[in-house]
Amino acid sequence: MAPRCWRWWPWSSWTRTWLPSSRSTQDFGQHFSTQEQTPQICVVGSGPAGFYTAQHLLKHHSRAHVDIYEKQLVPFGLVRFGVAPDHPEVKNVINTFTQTARSDRCAFHGNVEVGRDVTVQELRDAYHAVVLSYGAEDHQALDIPGEELPGVFSARAFVGWYNGLPENRELAPDLSCDTAVILGQGNVALDVARILLTPPEHLEKTDITEAALGALRRSRVKTVWIVGRRGPLQAAFTIKELREMIQLPGTRPMLDPADFLGLQDRIKEAARPRKRLMELLLRTATEKPGVEEAARRASASRAWGLRFFRSPQQVLPSPDGRRAAGIRLAVTRLEGTGEASRAVPTGDTEDLPCGLVLSSIGYKSRPIDPSVPFDPKLGVVPNMEGRVVDVPGLYCSGWVKRGPTGVITTTMTDSFLTSQILLQDLKAGHLPSGPRPGSAAIKRLLGSRGVWTVSFSDWEKLDAEEVSRGQALGKPREKLLDPQEMLQLLGH
Repeated sequence: MAPRCWRWWPWSSWTRTWLPSSRSTQDFGQHFSTQEQTPQICVVGSGPAGFYTAQHLLKHHSRAHVDIYEKQLVPFGLVRFGVAPDHPEVKNVINTFTQTARSDRCAFHGNVEVGRDVTVQELRDAYHAVVLSYGAEDHQALDIPGEELPGVFSARAFVGWYNGLPENRELAPDLSCDTAVILGQGNVALDVARILLTPPEHLEKTDITEAALGALRRSRVKTVWIVGRRGPLQAAFTIKELREMIQLPGTRPMLDPADFLGLQDRIKEAARPRKRLMELLLRTATEKPGVEEAARRASASRAWGLRFFRSPQQVLPSPDGRRAAGIRLAVTRLEGTGEASRAVPTGDTEDLPCGLVLSSIGYKSRPIDPSVPFDPKLGVVPNMEGRVVDVPGLYCSGWVKRGPTGVITTTMTDSFLTSQILLQDLKAGHLPSGPRPGSAAIKRLLGSRGVWTVSFSDWEKLDAEEVSRGQALGKPREKLLDPQEMLQLLGH
């Protein structure tokens, strides 16, 4: 792979492009050390990256004011719209984010799409620093024939559908088929498989949308195949998600022991998390289950399986050409070893009948504004330690900084690092001097453009409404799906 030239951007030349010329570094530091000056900082995106960035800035600078802009009407990003409904413990981080949002030095501005309602340059003019934390809101395309057929969805859209993301509320996937195929073997793929196969009564007490729950009650999907280009050693899911699949009520696993030949010796040197994952896969695939487990599997009405060494070639249409009826998979083999190994076709193919195809081969970020550099190949904003290359006072954190990898704690660490860099630059006098108007200027702009902003107290009203509707159904909440209804509830 060619070197990422922006990784090696010379620090000395980068800083020369934006060091303040009107006053000395020492004077600027003193300027900001006075009680009269408040650093105005803007964060774009209210998911984990945005909130962790804001949290760290507020904690480590006693006068900083942080405004968080979010294109949705509601906060919390992938914690609300990406975490599976049967993983409520992961969503507890919302409590921490709520404390941050309630700070008198923090303000949430929902229903504001940066790049459309307000430009990044306008934000830069109003704030001392701007941090892009808007995540990865697109999906990697399969780029194969038949991808456009009805019955083919991105896992991102499917997750958004059952989690109440407004843009996916009308997805209406047809679950009348017997077999679903998920392309990709990460945690999102296992989440989707688990939701498809979980007995609906086990989801009734979660915050899954009623529309999705109703569709899952009517679902005829009995078999889910989770397909990966490479082998077991390269699977991207973690042991927690795998264990949940193995223990899923009413289901049995289907693993081909041949996929695991020779694996026992090869995992001895693996890192502990990978070794434990492989040992669990090996036991499930090759060992005879105990009496109780054998009886459970024998009575299971649904099944799931992992298909390794298979790469999607074409979505096969039904005889009338109106929808997906199967997928053609190229059989692959590995070249190289370990994580660096590459799947190459052997020339053989196999056809797998199915009525639902879900692509889970990765998320990707979108460019937000023409003024912001963007690497379309890597799907990130080019940066050095969170400093956006060649754009003074602009930073990034989370997936738009490093790509869509890791879990929430990974994003937390990453966001804290960006915040530290920003505060270092502030202390060193690298950021613009003098007062900045912050949200006052942006609110005037938005008002003149007919944009209604949603405050955090507005969100708390919507939150109370969701909780109230959920209580009537015996659920923690019933999410509001229609932005117009939300605005009407707020009196807009």
